[in-house]
Amino acid sequence: MNKKYKILVTNDDGYEANGLLALVEALKELDDVEVTVVAPANEKSACGHSLTLVRPLRFVSVDDDFYKLDDGTPSDCVYLSLSTMFEDEKPDLLISGINRGSNMGEDITYSGTAAGAMEGVLHDIPSIAISQVMDFTDPSGNFALAQKTIKALVSKIREGSFPLPHREFLNVNIPPLKEEAQIRVTYAGYRHYANDSHLHRNPRGEEFYWLGLHPLNFSKRSHGNGLSDYEAIEAGYISITPIMLDLSAYNSMKNLEEWID
Repeated sequence: MNKKYKILVTNDDGYEANGLLALVEALKELDDVEVTVVAPANEKSACGHSLTLVRPLRFVSVDDDFYKLDDGTPSDCVYLSLSTMFEDEKPDLLISGINRGSNMGEDITYSGTAAGAMEGVLHDIPSIAISQVMDFTDPSGNFALAQKTIKALVSKIREGSFPLPHREFLNVNIPPLKEEAQIRVTYAGYRHYANDSHLHRNPRGEEFYWLGLHPLNFSKRSHGNGLSDYEAIEAGYISITPIMLDLSAYNSMKNLEEWID
């Protein structure tokens, strides 16, 4: 009897998100795969790599091997799953997504989708974050190319091995409005940021703010070789970026030592 290939799935758009359901549908088309879903009960976009330490968390069963974590983050979902459902044997692979919208450049530091994969590799589980770049005015989106891509990646990993070393994960971004696309290995782009907040008042005159979205404007990094993730998406390619968790600025250490002395 063949041993099932165990995949843990999470996301940051919530357990009812179309991208998550599309991912699960695609993975279940693969042979000898066992999929366990643990996703946030509510949308946790831009929550970063955060754990919940100030209140208790609760798994709520949605379906067979499908759970929502009551007000948990993607990192909570992975952390608690590994200490409860997978305490005897870790999953073979972790996939976070399919996110509605891009996760490129420094946005990776904000991303709950990327954080799910970060938590996976902290526990020595090969991990993938996958996002679908799309028009946010389209409430449904088309995840067909993302589904095809993730199935190909999972099949390749199963046939060989995960292509990255310890504490590195794959960050995948899918171009919009494409049925087919070539894959390009990319580096994380340099995004230009601005403040975008909108002031409103409720019927009692109390002020509140919505944080808005700003355009995906990037520059090429001076030390970047090849394409950035943003350039690849703009050219209609699938972007796959190897991301490492080591944030040390090694090139600045000597200058810092001299500054301290």
